[in-house]
Amino acid sequence: MFVRPTNPISHRLARIAFILATVGSLIVAVSGPLHRFLGLDIEAAIAVFRYGFYLTVAGVALGLATILPARPGDRRRGSVAAFLAIVIGAAGAWVPLHWFLQAQHRPAINDITTDTATPPPLVATAQLRRGAPNPPTYPKDNAALQRAAFPDIEPVTLAVPPAEAFKRVERVATALDWEIVARVPADGRLEAFVISPWFGFRDDIVVRVRPQGTGSRVDIRSKSRIGEADLGGNVDRVRAFLARLKSEG
Repeated sequence: MFVRPTNPISHRLARIAFILATVGSLIVAVSGPLHRFLGLDIEAAIAVFRYGFYLTVAGVALGLATILPARPGDRRRGSVAAFLAIVIGAAGAWVPLHWFLQAQHRPAINDITTDTATPPPLVATAQLRRGAPNPPTYPKDNAALQRAAFPDIEPVTLAVPPAEAFKRVERVATALDWEIVARVPADGRLEAFVISPWFGFRDDIVVRVRPQGTGSRVDIRSKSRIGEADLGGNVDRVRAFLARLKSEG
């Protein structure tokens, strides 16, 4: 009579690694929708995100530790589970790790503008920020931090009158899929907001157009409603706007 051998410990550990990596990746993935669609408090959602990351790392570590002992062969099954644990865990841990690395290399600011001396004020979007942790005012300490980290963020000068410059600003804002909430050509002001696709974070934007000589000067400001640091989201948005505006003809 044939008696099937029991699985070795390495095989069972490989399966545990697969479970840890899969569950951890799922937890990381749902942390954003829990906040965006179900209204889970952001601190709780970030905690879910963080502990999901811990599980994925544990799964990868255990997978690496068991992939060789669990390699295919006599009573040595489980290499597939260990391999999948490494792949799935690495995929699930990538975004948290990427965010962590960004936080280490970018200043802890959430307000970016091309005019740090007299930044464009939030007017219409200030009404949308009621109850938001970050006030609409421009932080005094931001200017020095921004200039040191992002010296390329500067206003754009266009060789067209303000009315034409404002039309260009509108075209760029529409092309970038901003949710425009205010168009005030008389003030040279356009305001909008954007929603991040995963966590649903909202950032407010104001663009200001003013005459400068025979042309126009365009300034932009992008500010997060929550979070001490934006992980570069606002500066990337400002850069995308400036680049597109410069290419508008």
